[in-house]
Amino acid sequence: MTDDPEAWPREASTDIGAETVREISRRLADVLADRGWSLRQAASGSGVNRQTIADLLAGRSWPDVATVARLENFLDVPLYPHRVETRIAHGERPSRPR
Repeated sequence: MTDDPEAWPREASTDIGAETVREISRRLADVLADRGWSLRQAASGSGVNRQTIADLLAGRSWPDVATVARLENFLDVPLYPHRVETRIAHGERPSRPR
């Protein structure tokens, strides 16, 4: 997900999608650490599978909207960034299928 997968989630990505997921993962990890909550506690409270949370935190998968919504609702904090700071130059953006 990042240019260097070993640097997840510390290093930013040049891909806007990966950067958004990285920010969600980073925020989730921070909240869990600040509250001293385990993955099991987060899973139980949010209704999101523990392995799904672990995969998100490790950068192995991207969450769907329902997963982010459930986690945000349980934690009572926004995880999805309103605006990702990484900007991709127009020439670097993937083309849309026609």
